[in-house]
Amino acid sequence: MKKLLLTLLLSLPLIGFANDHLIIGAEGGKGVKIIDPAANNKVLWQHPVRAVHDLQLLDSGNILTQSDMQNLIEIAPDQSVVWRYNSATSNGNQGKKVEVHSFQRLNNGHTLIAESGIPRFIEVDSQGKLLKSMPMQVSKAHAHTNTRITRKLDNGNYLVAHEGDQVVKEYSPDGKVVWQFKIPLFDKAPAKGHGPEAWGGKVFSAIKLKNGNYLIATGNGHSVLEVTPEKKIVWHLKQNDIPSVTLAWVTCLQQLDNGNFIIGNCHAGPDHPQIIEVNRDKKLLWSYRDFKNFGNALANIIVVDGKRAQQLRQRLAAE
Repeated sequence: MKKLLLTLLLSLPLIGFANDHLIIGAEGGKGVKIIDPAANNKVLWQHPVRAVHDLQLLDSGNILTQSDMQNLIEIAPDQSVVWRYNSATSNGNQGKKVEVHSFQRLNNGHTLIAESGIPRFIEVDSQGKLLKSMPMQVSKAHAHTNTRITRKLDNGNYLVAHEGDQVVKEYSPDGKVVWQFKIPLFDKAPAKGHGPEAWGGKVFSAIKLKNGNYLIATGNGHSVLEVTPEKKIVWHLKQNDIPSVTLAWVTCLQQLDNGNFIIGNCHAGPDHPQIIEVNRDKKLLWSYRDFKNFGNALANIIVVDGKRAQQLRQRLAAE
């Protein structure tokens, strides 16, 4: 009997726990934190921020994020801010209404910044010098809704979640739209709100998968879509596809080396996880719910595992 019970326990999925996951999360007012779920959600590192939508762990171990919707900061493990950029005052923006909802440190050391309200994409060097400027193709300028997550792809193109227009666009380096996908509402009427009761196509992020398809987090569409270059939906994780989990504002996406997906689940309430890991069979493999360190507005997350998680633990322990 004991042997049977042990076998059953070992076969259960590790819901709420992970062998080596570290979580980097950013929430306005709660700050940027590195959490160890295996140590009872111990906070290994934290830094205060006021408003935030994007986050990047750099190869150096530093974190690129923002202190508010205009100011970008790079923070070292010892809490020192080693780089700053103010979009409200830099490179011709003085007096203009601008918000930054996404940015990315590129392999060449430059920083890509999506400036909503201007609206444009820019690249700057380490001194903040403007190296490139490219206009966004949006229906109207709006500082808060022109973009969410923007990423430069390996092929040099830019993949952009345009929240206000409810569309994902891929831009060539010269600013031409080479692919776009309008978030479908599936014949449901739009509904206001941020939680599970809302409905819309306010897309938050998109990534390019190894198979060439696009994985899209639909924001208040409560779902994740896999879309081919021909714009065919070939995988659709819906709001209630996972037992005991309700998806609300679906935000960040990662594809792990094993092919599984990490998904950010914002505004779902304290009874539902803020992060989940699922496979293509829509099976829940791991989840994170922590309303002490983060609340109902966890905007951006990075899950780090394997060798990189070990290195990050070691570096933080040395500080």
